[in-house]
Amino acid sequence: MSAIDYDLTKIKAFVFDVDGVLSPSTIPLGEDGYPRRMVNIKDGYALQLAVKKGYKIAIITGGKGEAIRARFESLGIRDIYMGSSKKLPVFKKWIDDNSLTPDEVAFMGDDIPDLPCLRFAGLPCAPFDAAWEAKETARYISPVAGGYGCVRDLVEQTMKAHGNWLSDADAFGW
Repeated sequence: MSAIDYDLTKIKAFVFDVDGVLSPSTIPLGEDGYPRRMVNIKDGYALQLAVKKGYKIAIITGGKGEAIRARFESLGIRDIYMGSSKKLPVFKKWIDDNSLTPDEVAFMGDDIPDLPCLRFAGLPCAPFDAAWEAKETARYISPVAGGYGCVRDLVEQTMKAHGNWLSDADAFGW
């Protein structure tokens, strides 16, 4: 039984912000002034399994850096949009390009720049430590903080609703 009040069998795709969702909202800066993001291995496992099972996944972030692209490409994600100061036009185009409807997409964001996408998505989600505006807009608030497994929480519950979480040998490897 899912903790998410939504028909998860409708979900065919996931879209995620990076900072505050796929990485913690506190990011150390390198000597060069660029952020050094942490990522959660359990989030990564869930994402690569979702890709193998045919879910469409996109990353839409205001952040920049080839480490972001390299991380998510290594998990099989191809739709990575960086430097997106206005995320909604990118999100809408991605939905259209993938022949989806908003109610087939879960979007997880944590802060003010994510609000337009949260309002547009069929299943708007936020991590436990999201800004109150994001939490107020979200239909599901993960009990897990950003960068610490909130993505795994959402993906796992959705895949279980579809009956394809740990459903075959693909689940037991990277």
